[in-house]
Amino acid sequence: MRGAGAGGGSAAGPGLRERKKAQTHRVISDAAVALFLERGFDRVSVAEVAAAAGVSKPTLFRYFPAKEDLVLHRFADHLDEAARVVAARGEGVGPLAALHRHVLDGLARRDPVTGLSDEPSVLAFHRLLYGTPSLVARLYAYQGESERALAGALGGGVGARLAAGQVIAVLRVLAEENWRRIEAGESAEAVRPDAVAAADTAFRQLTGGLADWVR
Repeated sequence: MRGAGAGGGSAAGPGLRERKKAQTHRVISDAAVALFLERGFDRVSVAEVAAAAGVSKPTLFRYFPAKEDLVLHRFADHLDEAARVVAARGEGVGPLAALHRHVLDGLARRDPVTGLSDEPSVLAFHRLLYGTPSLVARLYAYQGESERALAGALGGGVGARLAAGQVIAVLRVLAEENWRRIEAGESAEAVRPDAVAAADTAFRQLTGGLADWVR
């Protein structure tokens, strides 16, 4: 275990070393996304990102193993989100009920992950993401990790993997539908009622289709 001395963490929060690493991580990513939004993902080299962030290429790759991770790391905190929701659900609350409630809460908060956000910076980021094939491919790989985490929270095994795959696919489709409508010019407020209705429909279908596995 790491001690609470210099450079180590403590019960009060991360240590100096962890804070410096987090700051460098953020500086590199912010520089990268700014360049990608300005010029396009494929027109910016990793060397240019490193120079803009004031770090060397080897340092950049220590933080981000692939160029796509400079963008997709913003989803990293959400990789096991569905699994965490299921694991933290209250007694007597089924996995699907917990996830349904979580999605509705996200829609109410206009969480960008739900696609229901018309903030200009969020829309620009989503245009970059969905308009770059290599980023979309990387996003699907991230979603595969989400499936594996959720399957573990559901107990593991083939049945859990099948259920997790369906749940993660539903969450993706719901978010993409919201984003596409907003990208086409509708406001988040106008889309929200349909987004809630779509989530209700999706989880009703999941509950029926997965009745023998996840309640």
